[in-house]
Amino acid sequence: MIYFEINGKRIKPGDFGDALMQAVLKSLEAQIREKIGSIRDPETGEFPVVVMRGDSLENLKMHVEGSPELIALVRERMGDGEEEETPDENAMPEGAPRVFLSYTSDDAALAERIATALQANGIDTWWDKWCITTGDSLRQKIDEGLGDCTHFLVLLTPQSVGKPWVNQEMDAGLVRKLGNKCRFLPVRHKLPPKDLPPLLSGMHAPEISADEDITQLINDIHGISRKPRLGPAPHAVAAEAVTQTGCSAAANTIARYFVENTTYGRFADPIIDVEPLAEKTGLTIADTKDALYELSAFFKDTKIHALVKASLFTEFDRHWKPWDPREDALKLAADIMNDPKFPAESKAIAERYGWEPRRLNPAANYLFERGLLVDYKVIGDREFELHRIVGKADQLRRFLKGRQ
Repeated sequence: MIYFEINGKRIKPGDFGDALMQAVLKSLEAQIREKIGSIRDPETGEFPVVVMRGDSLENLKMHVEGSPELIALVRERMGDGEEEETPDENAMPEGAPRVFLSYTSDDAALAERIATALQANGIDTWWDKWCITTGDSLRQKIDEGLGDCTHFLVLLTPQSVGKPWVNQEMDAGLVRKLGNKCRFLPVRHKLPPKDLPPLLSGMHAPEISADEDITQLINDIHGISRKPRLGPAPHAVAAEAVTQTGCSAAANTIARYFVENTTYGRFADPIIDVEPLAEKTGLTIADTKDALYELSAFFKDTKIHALVKASLFTEFDRHWKPWDPREDALKLAADIMNDPKFPAESKAIAERYGWEPRRLNPAANYLFERGLLVDYKVIGDREFELHRIVGKADQLRRFLKGRQ
């Protein structure tokens, strides 16, 4: 049997793509936590807390927690500050999409067709033939185009997938996507889906072969939906919208089902397929699938099975349970730091607090998601998400400092 190794771990050939994806995500998460987590408010001493959810580049989401002053400082340090500028009469209207087109010179004819069509349909397009003139710095001009784009569009062909320059631009586009600064749009031309780079295998990459495909691309960038307008939800479902979750009524219904039907508040608890879930909630299968897609950061799989992650209970328990995992997590973190005799075993902690595993798991996962706990997740423990709850001293101290 042939094996590969990633970070010292043996990987079977059939699992190589998934293992590579996870290794890249872990590397990105570590870099982001290091760069953002080290920013400190000079007046209060507060550090930001970084939360990352998702198991692929398609559903990876990140947000930063902290005081409004600290969040403003993070944005400034990360180059996302807003500066007043003199109005430009030739500037695009506010909110208009701006596309950076990445391609290789072998595909220049098709790239020009795409760029011309986008520009003609209200999409400000950065294409090197238009935006780089004699004497310009290539790196500076490309950086300007990348830094200003709302959509990163890469033309993937048999010629372009191996070009270092295209791959470098894709790296920059993926970093902007992770920062929620742009959408990442891969399109194919004469390239089979199986030949896509491993990191893009989970993304929809439509084929561009005719004018109709370019028209659909234009519609996608402008956010013109392909499906009919969603009709009104049944009364029982619409009532869920009053809960201030920031999600749709259908997503609220799905989240509440799992909150109220889990035994321990853990991964895959409960286990249910999409069709039975639709029956249980009174939603149509289409609405159930759309709601699961909306909540994709909280699920491992949403195509056939709805494999819930522990993070869903961390996020939604406060809306339908008498406890708030955020407050429980703060209490747990303070006790870990302040009491040298505080137990590490999850069962002992639950007994100490008088909490069922159902309440302790979301609080522990809240801290784990923020990189504040040592990874003591085990498969064999039926009740607890973490077998032991052991804090990372420095990270917990900084976390508590920002909340005192």
